[in-house]
Amino acid sequence: MAREIFETKRKALKINLNPDIYGTFAEIGAGQEVARNFFEAGAASGTIAKTMSAYDMAFSDAIYGAEESGRYVSRTRLTKMIGHEFNLLTERLHGDKYANKKFFAFADTVTTLNFTKTNEPHGWVGIRFQQEVGGPTNDIIIHIRLLDSDNRLQSKVLGIIGVNLVFAAYFYANDPQTMIESLVDNLSVGSVEIDLVKVSGPVFEQVNERLINLYLIAKGFANAAIFRPDGKAAQIKDYLYKKNIIILRTKYRQKSNPNFDLFNLAVEQFRKNTGAVPEDTVVLIEVLMGNVLEEDSNITDEDLKYFAERAEYLCSTGNNIMVSNFRRNNHLAEFVKTFRPKHVGIATNVSNLRNIFNSDNYNKEQYTNELLSYISGMFSKDVKLYAYPYLNKKENEIVTTRNLEVSEEAKPLFDFLIKNQYIVDIENYDEKFVKTV
Repeated sequence: MAREIFETKRKALKINLNPDIYGTFAEIGAGQEVARNFFEAGAASGTIAKTMSAYDMAFSDAIYGAEESGRYVSRTRLTKMIGHEFNLLTERLHGDKYANKKFFAFADTVTTLNFTKTNEPHGWVGIRFQQEVGGPTNDIIIHIRLLDSDNRLQSKVLGIIGVNLVFAAYFYANDPQTMIESLVDNLSVGSVEIDLVKVSGPVFEQVNERLINLYLIAKGFANAAIFRPDGKAAQIKDYLYKKNIIILRTKYRQKSNPNFDLFNLAVEQFRKNTGAVPEDTVVLIEVLMGNVLEEDSNITDEDLKYFAERAEYLCSTGNNIMVSNFRRNNHLAEFVKTFRPKHVGIATNVSNLRNIFNSDNYNKEQYTNELLSYISGMFSKDVKLYAYPYLNKKENEIVTTRNLEVSEEAKPLFDFLIKNQYIVDIENYDEKFVKTV
């Protein structure tokens, strides 16, 4: 049965008319758009104890403490905000009037598009809430990217997301998938990206954090999710920003382990070529979800569980894992380049290059445009492909870029990429590690 999607004003009013829900709103950077929705819905006195916007950094620091990183649009700032505001509620509100209240503290710290449109609009939004009167607290924290080209529209989007989050905390917390889906209620497609969800507290005790972040990809709210070796989800920009990045791509439902032996050689070669050191290098194994999404937009719970289990297993090997919807290397490269990396290496099998530089796999009339689109999106001075070989069992021959057969019309471009080391063969490999494709 389809879920009824309430309008934003109706959601806010339903909360305002609930005598048990009571709390504060603290918003930094984009006005007080969330609180405004609750005021405009009516009966806000039943819900709002306080609203505030510590816009000046000196005021913000005086209230919540200074940020060592100097970044005010950050998860650490948000957690300080919801912690401080919730503690004030429990310290100051006593007596019969508040005896039956389930308290919450909502906060957001956001940067919208500046006047010159040179920044990247994004923000952290969160809520700390009680599901039971006097009970323990639960947290929902999300990271968003605002995609509209007008800051007024971005502020409106933020206001709607905030209402959706408060509503989800009190009405959908026991159904994580519905909770995630409801965050974009009443928003147009392409106005926002949600690329991280973090939950904690007793109500989420049985929730698999990997699953809910994979659900963001399945629903089209995000392009990728990253999990650290401890299995915890990381915010992609914070994790990859200005780093050296080397990625091994793996296929959906790949039964065997990735070819770690050849990938380790690729990592060594990447570090040698770029001068990257372990401290500023992120090594990622990617698990591709994109082909499943294309085959069936209604990805199943079993599919999600598979990806979560695959990510958990690969994390247990001590690696960072990225699950993504990028079917092609150039789409992955374009995504990673938005984080201003120092250098990027994508490790892939030579057999994938065989598919790309073979016109038989494309409509002949469209092949040239397809190939140029791939190359322009894929390569730059800081992005290279590290190609590991495969065994052509029929010919009993190991195939590298040196003996790979490519289409005549693609060969000049292919040769250019090889000569200028945009595509690099992995060196010094042991033939016993080369697998049949």
